Amino acid sequence: MGILERFRLDGKKALVTGAGRGIGQALAVALAEAGADVAVNDLDGRTAEATAAAIRKLGRAATAIQADVSEIGAGQRLVDAVLADFGRLDIAVNNVGVAIPIKDSTDVTPAEWEWLFNANLRGTFFCAQAEARAMIPHGYGKIINLASICGHVVWPEWQSLYSVSKAGVIHLTRCLGAEFIRHGIRVNAISPGVTRTPELFEQVVPVFLSRAPIDRIAGVADIQGAVVYLASEVSDFMVGQELVLDGGYTLM
Repeated sequence: MGILERFRLDGKKALVTGAGRGIGQALAVALAEAGADVAVNDLDGRTAEATAAAIRKLGRAATAIQADVSEIGAGQRLVDAVLADFGRLDIAVNNVGVAIPIKDSTDVTPAEWEWLFNANLRGTFFCAQAEARAMIPHGYGKIINLASICGHVVWPEWQSLYSVSKAGVIHLTRCLGAEFIRHGIRVNAISPGVTRTPELFEQVVPVFLSRAPIDRIAGVADIQGAVVYLASEVSDFMVGQELVLDGGYTLM
């Protein structure tokens, strides 16, 4: 089999959380273009269905599942719904992530802490747990977590909660990668730099451009190739690692 064919995902069943728009939507479409059928999750059922409809136009099967993955038990319910529709789960992309507006740590409230960590870290863990349970009987699977370069650096404009939660996702990926590989499940992560999405805080753009050696921020298309690589067999020897797509920001 040639190298390009080894990137194909024909017959694979995938789940992407937070895929109603932005990076998650782009990743779901990329997996479908590579041949996978995709379950699209989002907090907003309407945007999930819009992404699913776009995937069906590509000739792939798609289902939309409304769920808040930050809620206790939501990860298992979400995976159960995928299994009911698709019969199996081969690829899971844990994309859900939130950020409070940039503010000093002295102004962060307990409610903001709980909301952010429940979505970014607790939700990622329990989704991965449920996904692994579905993959173990088949002896193979790919789990891809979305982290951030903020898990590596201290951002000049303070956002300690977001940064610490994403550092947690990066280390969680390492821990689960080492643990789940005995079941044939590869766990890896993608850490984007500043990316143009509907949720982007515009004040981060000049901060990024003042330091990054590249002359632009990312578009969602810049992230798509990474998810296809990690979802396909060509990355089978990659375990518990992270692809940093930041235009060189963390080099400087």
